[in-house]
This record gives sequence, structure tokens and C-alpha cells, in this order.
Amino acid sequence: MAGNIATNNKVIIFSAPSGSGKTTIIKRLLSYFPEFEFSISATSRQARAGEADGKDYYFLSKESFEQKVQAGLFLEWEEVYAGTCYGTLKSEIERIWSNGKIVIFDVDVLGGMNLKKYFGDKALSIFVMPPSLEVLEQRLRIRNTETEEAIQKRLSRSALELNQAPKFDITIINDKLDEAVQSAKDNIEMFLNREH
Repeated sequence: MAGNIATNNKVIIFSAPSGSGKTTIIKRLLSYFPEFEFSISATSRQARAGEADGKDYYFLSKESFEQKVQAGLFLEWEEVYAGTCYGTLKSEIERIWSNGKIVIFDVDVLGGMNLKKYFGDKALSIFVMPPSLEVLEQRLRIRNTETEEAIQKRLSRSALELNQAPKFDITIINDKLDEAVQSAKDNIEMFLNREH
């Protein structure tokens, strides 16, 4: 995790196990906060049906991803699953800040903890908790985007990730979506209004 990005701007970090609903919450929040811009992560995985490069992710080959790591172009990155990396490009944060916007992150749990460490009190880190692992499994299955093996991998990873919730500033249980969005909105407004 190398620096040289100015950290005088605030950032909002959302993390959760896959299937917790964090992306849905973020999409709703973007309509309330026009000053926010979504940080697009880079990944070495293939695009799924309906995903677009530069909109959902920056899709990079494994080689290209590794070259950018070696060149120090990532703010944070991680091999989330064997052979599949995700990360935040420094250029993405600079792009959003140069537009005068506040960065909102949608990242895996370890990525969220790394970003919080990097940005410190300039960041509000929010952990989105599913009501239970059973509900999480149902949500992953309803998506119908992954093999049984991939679902099992995600579930075993999720069980470990849920233990990291106390390391975040706020935990929101996403049982009822409207309530989860309202809770996130209230906490973000308090954070943005707080003077450092």
C-alpha cells in the first residue's frame, strides 16, 4: 500500500461479504448524494454477462494487473480468490477528486480495511452485514451468475469476513433494504458534517 495521493478529501468505504447487498445500497445512495462518485475497481477476472469495462470494473488481464502492481499504480489490491485479483487504481481516485467529487468505494472486506488504514479519519468505513449466512446463500443463488463451486467458495470466505465487522466504523444489517439505506444515509451525513 504505497501513498502519494493527497488525503485531504473525504471518502466513504462500503465493504461486505459478496451478496450482502452493498452495491444495491450504494446505487440508492448515489441518487441522494450527487457529490459522490463511485470508484471503479480493477480486476483480473473475466467480465460477466452484462458487465462493461470502465463501468462495472476495469477488466485487466492477469499480466496487465501484475504489471500495474509492480509499477506501484494501485492504492490497494488483493488476490481475493486464487488467480483473481481486485484493486483500487490511484488514477481512479485522482480522476474522481479532480472532478471535485467524494469517492465512494464498494470493496471486499480486506480491501475496505486497507483503505481505512490508508485514509484514516478522512474515511467512513461501513460494513454491510447480511441478516444471516442462510440469507446470504439465498441471495447468491438468486443472482444465478456463478457455479456451485464458486458459491461455496464465497460462502466459506463470507464466514471469515463477517468476523471483521468490528474493525469498521459502522455496521449496518441489511435485512430491510429501505432501513439499511436510511441508516447509511444518516451516518454519511453525520460524517460529512463533522469537522476535522
